[in-house]
Amino acid sequence: MVKRKIISETDNSGWKAPKKRKPRKSMTEEQKKAAAERLKKARAVRAEKNPDYGLSGVHESIRDLPDEHPVAPKKVKQWIKTQKELASVERSASRQNIKGALARQLYHEGYIRHMQTYLRTGDWIDIFYGEHQQNKIRWSCYSLAYDKDGDPKRNIGTFYPDMGCVYTQEMFNESKGIISNERPRKQRTKRRNNSRPVVKNKKKSSSS
Repeated sequence: MVKRKIISETDNSGWKAPKKRKPRKSMTEEQKKAAAERLKKARAVRAEKNPDYGLSGVHESIRDLPDEHPVAPKKVKQWIKTQKELASVERSASRQNIKGALARQLYHEGYIRHMQTYLRTGDWIDIFYGEHQQNKIRWSCYSLAYDKDGDPKRNIGTFYPDMGCVYTQEMFNESKGIISNERPRKQRTKRRNNSRPVVKNKKKSSSS
């Protein structure tokens, strides 16, 4: 069969090219400050009308925490922003096959997930806190466990309400009767001699 040639009958005579938008001028420092002030006032007005403004994704148990609190939601949101920027830098470095970049990227992303979990549930599950994880969480015991002799089990660095203080290394040494604060060194075990027979490779003598 002979293929027929398809002729387009679309009329494009009325088509006009879209207008090109002029590139947006960069804002000066004064304009940036003025825009920030306007945004701050607009947020304040919205917060007065809606008490839950900006807290829709924050758990009820931490909504009323003051801004001075170590893990206030306002601080944590800023920490998430900082960690996302750091993760983005490490992600680009990982694409360039820079050593250790992928591990650092996953480290930042894991911390971001933990902070997002805190805002959603109200439970802080990471052992560090801060914008750059520079602070360590102090553990507190709410229910004591006991050994077979009936003595309470305690971990160094944990706060115990029955004692009213943090359990220290000195307290542990005193309870165990250890005078020195130095940890006992592990005894070196003698290295076993290899009992396998040594087989020497015999070189083949070349016939003259």
